[in-house]
Amino acid sequence: MENFIRLKEVMKITGIARSTIWLWSKVGRFPKPIKISPRVTVWKLSDIQWWQEEQAKGGAA
Repeated sequence: MENFIRLKEVMKITGIARSTIWLWSKVGRFPKPIKISPRVTVWKLSDIQWWQEEQAKGGAA
């Protein structure tokens, strides 16, 4: 089963600011969020972990 995390947790894990996460998601530089209800948006934890691994390798996501 996939684990989902909210924006605050994404910010805590990555150290990236809220506005940067939204901007990078929009332009394809960061994993896209999933809208699970009109007021709730989440990210797949596995997508965030993959992105972090790619950044550590020096690759552009």
